[in-house]
Amino acid sequence: MFDPKAQSFRDETASLRCVPWRTMEDEIAAWDRLARDASEPNPFFESWYLLSSLRHLARTANVMILRFERAGQLAGLLPILRSRRYYRWPVPNLTSWLHDNCFCGVPLVLRGSETVFWRALLGWADGTARQALFLHLRGLPLDGPLHAALAHVLTVQRRHSEVVLSEERALLASNLTPEAYLEASLSGKKRKELRRQASRLAELGALTVEQRTDGEGLAAWCDAFLALEASGWKGKAGSALTSVPATGNLFRESLQGAAERGRLERLALTLDGRPIAMLASFLTPPGAYSFKTAFDENYARFSPGVLLQRENLRILERADIAWTDSCAAADHPMIDHLWRERRTIARLSIAIGGPLRRRLFGQFVRAETARSPAGGSP
Repeated sequence: MFDPKAQSFRDETASLRCVPWRTMEDEIAAWDRLARDASEPNPFFESWYLLSSLRHLARTANVMILRFERAGQLAGLLPILRSRRYYRWPVPNLTSWLHDNCFCGVPLVLRGSETVFWRALLGWADGTARQALFLHLRGLPLDGPLHAALAHVLTVQRRHSEVVLSEERALLASNLTPEAYLEASLSGKKRKELRRQASRLAELGALTVEQRTDGEGLAAWCDAFLALEASGWKGKAGSALTSVPATGNLFRESLQGAAERGRLERLALTLDGRPIAMLASFLTPPGAYSFKTAFDENYARFSPGVLLQRENLRILERADIAWTDSCAAADHPMIDHLWRERRTIARLSIAIGGPLRRRLFGQFVRAETARSPAGGSP
């Protein structure tokens, strides 16, 4: 039953409340347990990343947390925002909160609680819609148990929903060895060229690959990564992490939080001890996320970023990691040629509230999808 005064959905086993995000700073231990037992991993909604994002980034004062509890245990979590705009249109909506460096929007939900979580969330949205015309979920993978459970609930409730945008990005998921995977992905000519580039690069100095999963030397590693990224085209375009102090601080703080929980892997290709390609990945078994990568453009003719990704294929040897999300844009010119699998990430809009609101939503979403029949950006 929905209690409008408490702004929460309740049944015999579960409750969902919308709380200020700062209140979650007191629940780090429970939050971390939830992340370890989640139905689908999402490092970007774990405590060490989401709280860092909310502390450092601008315009986060109105972000709230949907806190789902079951049998007295924190069992679900999703950051949410009441927005007056839907992309370029002045249409109020309830939307999951993401930012430019948040590459997945799947909620953290305790394994086995997926269906109850979605029923609670949709009940909450129905009862607290206010001016919002619909619920909008961003960055939702379509291949996991959370989307499957949502689809089931939507069908049972006969609730209108639409995928208004979907994109495929590179995914690494294979039982092959790193060597066999590389052979299957690249032609013999391309593999020969990579070996030639590595040999030529090694002629310039001592070429090594450094891999770490601890926090030793992390501050210096972050300094080197941020300087490397800023020295290239991202720095010139103003899109490097250090172009805005907040994102630089988020990078440092989130990597520290990940390292403290055993969630961080760092790779670096070094020449005479100086990094010329670097990669930070979040390890969230059974998956992983390639968070940020950078390379020295002065060595672009040797393809240092590709050489580092060749070494990154060693993650296929980890028994606890079944897949790695590239977090790359669709049709990425480098990683799409090396990683052969794909992961579909979508934006979903869902009807909420009473009959009139749902009819208005139906008219709106039909007009939207008619304008973008192939799933173009709103």
